[in-house]
Amino acid sequence: MSDGLTPRAFREMVRGGRHTGQTSGVCPGFAQTNLVALPRAYAYDFLLYAQRNPEAIPLLEVTEAGERLLRKIAPGADAATDYPRYRVYRDGVFTEELTDVSGLWREDFVSFHIGCSFSFESALIEAGVPVRNIEENRNVPMFVTNIPCESAGVFSGTMVVSMRPIPFALVPRAVSVTARMPRVHGAPAHIGDPSLIGIRDITKPDYGEAVTIYPGEDPVFWPCGVTPQVAVLNAKPSLAITHAPGHMLVTDVRNAALRV
Repeated sequence: MSDGLTPRAFREMVRGGRHTGQTSGVCPGFAQTNLVALPRAYAYDFLLYAQRNPEAIPLLEVTEAGERLLRKIAPGADAATDYPRYRVYRDGVFTEELTDVSGLWREDFVSFHIGCSFSFESALIEAGVPVRNIEENRNVPMFVTNIPCESAGVFSGTMVVSMRPIPFALVPRAVSVTARMPRVHGAPAHIGDPSLIGIRDITKPDYGEAVTIYPGEDPVFWPCGVTPQVAVLNAKPSLAITHAPGHMLVTDVRNAALRV
């Protein structure tokens, strides 16, 4: 559906309700972002939480309180309409999933737009590393781990990771490619045995969809922008809005510009 579309044209499709699905593989070569929108009273604590956990929460843009339109990574993009799907949390409880949160947006909301690992998938493919969730047209599998994040104010929790199976011989290449892109999570957080990071069943992700792992492949786990949703559950703000896992905003920033 996104073949040949510019990020702006794709965002217009999302805003018009013509794309409400996951965004892995959409607009190859352009960075995607996760979302956390919180009342201003929580914004400093969350900013500090992100600063202390940059692998899981690499900030690409933060808006002024009450401002819905982005200025830098996707000028004119609307934080309340241009993610294909949103999750709503009230007092730390997930209550509903929506495709438009304009009616819930508050004048004191600050929105945080966080680098997404979908952004390095095209770089992996260019380097000859297979990306199974794209091959199988599935949302990437994501897992809550026992890896602790550093707390800040009311925010605390453990890291969420995304998993991609990589052939043994290509794991060093995958690490090298992604390590050059720290603003979209960078190098893996863990490689190999899932039980060592608290994952009991690799076939049953907490978010997203399971993908095939073939013999001769390692599960490789990258920090994931769903990590803040665990912290939101713990902090229990009166109202918080996030992206639905796998349903990202596509920015105007080329992935190449995020490489170091």
